[in-house]
Amino acid sequence: MNPLLTILIMAWAWLDQSWARFRLWRLGIPAMAGGAKESGIGMTAAIDDGSGASQVITDDITNLTISIPRASYDVTGLGKSGIERLLGLADLSLGLNGVFNDAANLSHAVFKTVPSQGAAQLRAISIAISAQTLTAETMPDDYALTRAADGAFTWTVNLLNADGLIPVWS
Repeated sequence: MNPLLTILIMAWAWLDQSWARFRLWRLGIPAMAGGAKESGIGMTAAIDDGSGASQVITDDITNLTISIPRASYDVTGLGKSGIERLLGLADLSLGLNGVFNDAANLSHAVFKTVPSQGAAQLRAISIAISAQTLTAETMPDDYALTRAADGAFTWTVNLLNADGLIPVWS
């Protein structure tokens, strides 16, 4: 590519960005570097123990996965050349991973009844980050403990939507 053309394209891009910033400034909107992006630092998590008392186990959780998928189903007729789908039910799946802690009201105390509970035991969970909170009634289906070769003793818990309501962030 012609070096002069490259310089002109770069100058045009810079002018376009500068003009956009100027327009925001004239409207009284501050230009933020990167927008409102945030890290997960400061996240908190509380979950009911076996007796239904909410326990904050934030410092025992090392990482988590939140998934709020929607089912979809195929309704394609024979005369179509592309797939038609309809949305089905919403779900929630939480994967929590953490470090074993058997102190009172912490992770092991919260999850130790999962393998022995006779019937489905609902657990309210609340996850908060920044000004956003996800609350849901969940059912744990596993409490797996792992002792690694390096000596680390960790756990994994899977929590599934259990009350038939669509989980939402508020």
